[in-house]
Amino acid sequence: MIELDEIDQKAVSGLNGFLVRKDLVRTFSRQFPVPTYVVEFLLGRYCASTDQEEIEEGLEIVQRQLKSRTVKAGEEELFKARAKERGTVKIIDLITARLDARRDSYVATLPSLGLKDVRINSELVTKHERMLTGGFYAEISLSYDAAIAQESSGRPFGVESLREIQLSKRDVLDDLASARKNFTREEWTEFLLRSIGIEAKDLDERQKNALLLRMVPFVERNFNMVELGPRGTGKSHLFQQVSPYAHLISGGKATVARMFVHMGTGQRGLVCQYDVVCFDEVSGISFDQKDGVNIL
Repeated sequence: MIELDEIDQKAVSGLNGFLVRKDLVRTFSRQFPVPTYVVEFLLGRYCASTDQEEIEEGLEIVQRQLKSRTVKAGEEELFKARAKERGTVKIIDLITARLDARRDSYVATLPSLGLKDVRINSELVTKHERMLTGGFYAEISLSYDAAIAQESSGRPFGVESLREIQLSKRDVLDDLASARKNFTREEWTEFLLRSIGIEAKDLDERQKNALLLRMVPFVERNFNMVELGPRGTGKSHLFQQVSPYAHLISGGKATVARMFVHMGTGQRGLVCQYDVVCFDEVSGISFDQKDGVNIL
């Protein structure tokens, strides 16, 4: 049992149903190969309570789902075999998609299973455009068709359905604004820092403000920021682990089409699909056209 301090108590009274215990998040995130926000999504669904019995019941469900739906290294063939034997299997994975112009169809990629040619219908791709621009984590129902497997160049695996892992309520900002009235400015600052796993009690005012500044791109339009620091100090952690609405680009080439818009198809790029786009180790990234830097 953990003791709730005054900030916790105010959060419980104003934001019941939205809270996640960070000690539980740390426990699960070390066990399974998924970002922190995936674990928080499940904990928020099943453990958004202060009642210990409800939390214990929810933890069993979360543990069971993460254990049965996340693919650890070396388990790829096991999950494929389950799909073959059962017809379908549910996984939590980062799904991306691309257009196969030769067959006039879309195919999905599921990296945890090493699958690059998974069938997916165009309606799902149109509904979830982000899978064309870097992808997103989702709960995926993956099917296996033995008849298609017998065909030449057949694609036996297919995405039956998926559910994005993201906020499920669109009016959450109204609830946050209402709860904010119960906090002082200092308390709200500490509460926001706790939301990304940082305990602010031992930090001075300048340190707190510096950490808050890192989160400004999530809420402020067209806010550009550069972070300087040695490798391995957590610069990219916030943008990779905390929110499904951020996308991290690590090294390599960036194209104008992928970043902004594909002039041939009209497909929107990363900047249009995500709230935050972060370049990790920006010195190693180059654009295919000079226009890319100019547009930024």
